Amino acid sequence: MEQEFKVDILAIGVHPDDIELCAAGTILMHLGLGYRVALCDLTQGELGTRGSGPLRLLEAEHAKSILGIEYRDNLGMADGFFQQNEENTRKIIEVIRKYQPEIVLANAITDRHPDHGRASKLISDACFYSGLPKIQTQNADGELQDAWRPKVVYHYIQDRNIKADFVVDITPYIEQKLECILAYSSQFYISDKGEPETPISSKSFIEFIKAKNRAYGRDIGVDFAEGFTVERTIGVKNMFDLI
Repeated sequence: MEQEFKVDILAIGVHPDDIELCAAGTILMHLGLGYRVALCDLTQGELGTRGSGPLRLLEAEHAKSILGIEYRDNLGMADGFFQQNEENTRKIIEVIRKYQPEIVLANAITDRHPDHGRASKLISDACFYSGLPKIQTQNADGELQDAWRPKVVYHYIQDRNIKADFVVDITPYIEQKLECILAYSSQFYISDKGEPETPISSKSFIEFIKAKNRAYGRDIGVDFAEGFTVERTIGVKNMFDLI
């Protein structure tokens, strides 16, 4: 079956804005290199203290347009209460087989928000099961999808500082990354709108994001970088690729 949606990278986040906060610079860099990227959110983030599910869907579309990406799916799982079960695993498998990515970016393996680590495991397992032909799924037209297993799953680093296995230089894209984040105006500080304070709604939070990216950048001698962890050993053909 011809794959009309084939991409190189599929970035998945449990909440709208997870991807932008932690991997937008990496996505922008790879788009600049000519790679194709699709996005997928597991929930609408409807339990967030500020905003609402429908509003965050609109914000996610705005962020997608800033990134310049064509495809973004939302799987409609229950924010906070989604389970690692067959139904939700199949939903992710269908998206993986739809886009057939070589690389999947997923939530942090552990974090302050319990949804992040739970989603990390759910996404990683779905990437494995997606490669099993005996698990049958259908596309939107009711046609059977081909089995597909991404080559690698990389986990972006979120609120808690985890030692990165590798970092990506995002220096040319830091301002566009921040613009993507601020597309979620219900979640982050734009002006004092009299809404409840949250750990991410203060004036200083955007500076925290920049400082975090600056700290990862310092490790490789650049201004800004994003960090990732890996599930398996990374192989290289040329040690000079690591410089």
